[in-house]
Amino acid sequence: GVFIVYTNVVFKKGGVNGGIFLKKAPTLTLLEEGQPGGAWPKGLVPGDDELVVSKQYPSAFFGTSLSSTFTALGIDTVILTGLTTSGCVRATCLDTVSLGFRPMIVREACGDRHDEPHEANLFDMNAKYGDVVSEEEILGYLNRIGNQRPEVAAGD
Repeated sequence: GVFIVYTNVVFKKGGVNGGIFLKKAPTLTLLEEGQPGGAWPKGLVPGDDELVVSKQYPSAFFGTSLSSTFTALGIDTVILTGLTTSGCVRATCLDTVSLGFRPMIVREACGDRHDEPHEANLFDMNAKYGDVVSEEEILGYLNRIGNQRPEVAAGD
């Protein structure tokens, strides 16, 4: 009963749709169409009933139809996982709450380049924007809600 969304960052060849984000972080050119850096990691393959949202900026909502999709499905809570905590996860968390959805960030399912920005951003998101929860807590939550209503899990 959980609607799953995968996100990936994909730029046109030459980075024409990357804007300042790509200029600030030029290693993101590894995510241009056709580059192996943009492939799904081994063992992670989105299913036919799961949505893939391709984006060019940190938030899964910016420039995508994700908010409209959630609204149409009656989804009110977004479970966030992914990389990086200080980048895409945080940007998506901010947009999640700003758009009226409840963000839940799974501590063990996020990561960053260093522990310090990871922990600082988890602390800040928990204080202001959403609920940072453990993997055990989110599994308990998912078991409690069962098939009561549609929810979403979104990974960056």
